[in-house]
Amino acid sequence: MSTPEPIDHPVLTRLRERFADDVRSVHAWRGDLTAEVTAARIVDVCRFLRDDAELAFDFLSDLTAVDYLGSTPRFEVVYHLKSLTRGHRLRIKTRVSEDAPHLPSVVPVWRGADWLERETWDLYGIRFDGHPDLRRIYLYEEFEGHPLRKDYPKERRQPLVTRADLDEPQVQRQEERDRARYGRWH
Repeated sequence: MSTPEPIDHPVLTRLRERFADDVRSVHAWRGDLTAEVTAARIVDVCRFLRDDAELAFDFLSDLTAVDYLGSTPRFEVVYHLKSLTRGHRLRIKTRVSEDAPHLPSVVPVWRGADWLERETWDLYGIRFDGHPDLRRIYLYEEFEGHPLRKDYPKERRQPLVTRADLDEPQVQRQEERDRARYGRWH
């Protein structure tokens, strides 16, 4: 059995110094740095990690969730960060409850969080407060539920969407807004 590395890594030390009351736990094993932080301070933590010159986490490579059905809080939201200038990586985790599955959006910190938060909303049902356009990204708007939740019934039948539904004026207006916002690739 291998022994975890000491938790005196400079990135984790700097984070704990700045957010002593909000960093719940840390670990560093084989260069895999992880910190669990309180949900209420996620934006402040992320902004600090991006703006601090010694840390410079300028790239959010992924944002996803894990469903720990039966645990309290049920969901864990995971942010994978990379410093392109410094070459280090960090995983930030925070927990959200099943009763109130929402967090503040980190789109103001990393613009690339836009689609990642939409994906997490679509598949897990975790809302990101302050997101500029939180709507489904993979599934159609009439889809009921969030299919990556562990209690989602895999045999569930979904409402059918017909061509007439897609020809409704509000759908056409949304498509026009999307084309204007995202260009021809939408």
